[in-house]
Amino acid sequence: MKNDTICEVNLVDRENVELVQSRMTDQKQAMQVAEFFKTLSDPARMRIIEALSIRRLCVCDLAHIVGLSQSATSHHLRSLRDRRVVKFEKIGKMVYYSLDDEHVAGAFKAVLDHVVHREED
Repeated sequence: MKNDTICEVNLVDRENVELVQSRMTDQKQAMQVAEFFKTLSDPARMRIIEALSIRRLCVCDLAHIVGLSQSATSHHLRSLRDRRVVKFEKIGKMVYYSLDDEHVAGAFKAVLDHVVHREED
């Protein structure tokens, strides 16, 4: 059976290979990116990130928005905080969460745009 998804000859274009390898991340960075995506692989965490991309929120509000208990929401926030996806600020007796930086919001938006685009096809 013929496989149209692979080359029929084994030929390496060294110029292309060297160019791409020189621009790729190192193994440590690749592992960090994989961990970032693994952290985001939970739908509840994605909803938390989406909510925080709109505005900073306290745990109570986040729990209500994503439909989880405060305990479960706090657990997800702890995981996101440990991986520097979210940060918090305590003001009086309230603790407010926000995205760690604009890169997190950008990554979320890029993936969401891709998903929406794929649904339209």
